Amino acid sequence: MELPFAESWRIKMVEPIRMSTRAEREQWLREAHNNVFQLKAEQVYIDCLTDSGTGAMSDRQWSALMLGDESYAGATSFYKLEEVIKRLFGMQYVIPTHQGRAAENVLFSYLVKEGQVIPGNAHFDTTKGHIESRKARAVDVTTDDAKDTQLEVPFKGNVSLEKLERVLAENRGRVPFMVLTVTNNTVGGQPVSMENIRETCALCHRYDVPVVMDSARFAENAYFIKTREPGYADKTIKEITAEMYSHVDAMTMSAKKDGIVNMGGFIGFKNKEWYEGAKLYCIPFEGYITYGGMNGRDMNALAVGLDENTEFDNLHTRIHQVQYLASKLDEYGIPYQRPAGGHAIFVDADKVLSNVPKEEFPAQTLTCELYLEAGIRGCEIGYILADRDPVTRENRFGGLDLLRLCIARRVYTDNHMNVIAAALKNVYDRRHEITRGVAIEWEAPLMRHFTVQLRRLG
Repeated sequence: MELPFAESWRIKMVEPIRMSTRAEREQWLREAHNNVFQLKAEQVYIDCLTDSGTGAMSDRQWSALMLGDESYAGATSFYKLEEVIKRLFGMQYVIPTHQGRAAENVLFSYLVKEGQVIPGNAHFDTTKGHIESRKARAVDVTTDDAKDTQLEVPFKGNVSLEKLERVLAENRGRVPFMVLTVTNNTVGGQPVSMENIRETCALCHRYDVPVVMDSARFAENAYFIKTREPGYADKTIKEITAEMYSHVDAMTMSAKKDGIVNMGGFIGFKNKEWYEGAKLYCIPFEGYITYGGMNGRDMNALAVGLDENTEFDNLHTRIHQVQYLASKLDEYGIPYQRPAGGHAIFVDADKVLSNVPKEEFPAQTLTCELYLEAGIRGCEIGYILADRDPVTRENRFGGLDLLRLCIARRVYTDNHMNVIAAALKNVYDRRHEITRGVAIEWEAPLMRHFTVQLRRLG
């Protein structure tokens, strides 16, 4: 008989977690102003808020951690990390940063000027925030396939070449670069095909526009290319990664995802001029260029993590767990962005809470309901995260309204997935009883979803 699937690792250490009572959760959520970011970690049973910095490091990573060189300048840990980045991505120049948004801050401080236009396949919130805070404009050029959560196509993260060319043609001389995000988090962890990467970069280069790859989940994207795109089944993840990055000019990375470290990031460059320009911002913002906000021990762990997570078995175990959760939601009829992505399930809140008007933020309401049901913390990726239009100050209701359930790498078992699915089913079964959502009582002017204060209606 065929052997059943099993994880590609063994458990060496455990951390206890506790299920709270409904009454406790109701009180804690009120105190958090209905914003799950404001909950204390011990108030959460299963934490699906993010996969950023929440993964479990391997024994090899912990070993490397102990050998970290904390020299202020020229640490051996930097050169270990640099070697791996050059080998995997073909980037000749590297600046470490403390995380992905810091990489964007350093690079965009050098590149982005007021009045410019930066196209991208659904910029993530920090990317868009860094662009708009500099009085530039982020323009979404994602394929329209991404808008239909029930459409089954393999690469919903793709760039629409027609939309992209329109932006490039209408804004000649005002596009400093394009952001190409792999996988595409904002539209549901959806991958970008190698064909689309190649064609997108070729189009941008015809207009003399460089391409910066947002690389937080590059390895998961490479996995989907291997398993979904013709011609790549026999290639290794490392070979696919090298081909992906052969087309782009630079990269930013939050290493807290596919680097499987708790903190860290970097910028990679092929262009020495960009490297020299960004260095001027790294030193005052992050630190000297051979540590840039990272400890030596974390650079060591990241160097190992990048190598480990570009091996098929590690990725297959991780993505299998996300697909397992998706199969349970299929069993219960719960709609999500299909097909399941690499790092999370994105539940379509508009379809689940169809009686809650968009002005009352269905995905945030669903996030609160799931926490109250079972202490599971998800994250709204929708109308609150979209922020207000920087000109009109109106809420942006044009995109998807999703509840993201991120799965931390090498942390939870399939039994935890069963609990998540059962809790969602309980909420789904009483969805017609939920007719009111939440209202904003206070919000920050930019990236409001982290600190927004909300009031339950009804």
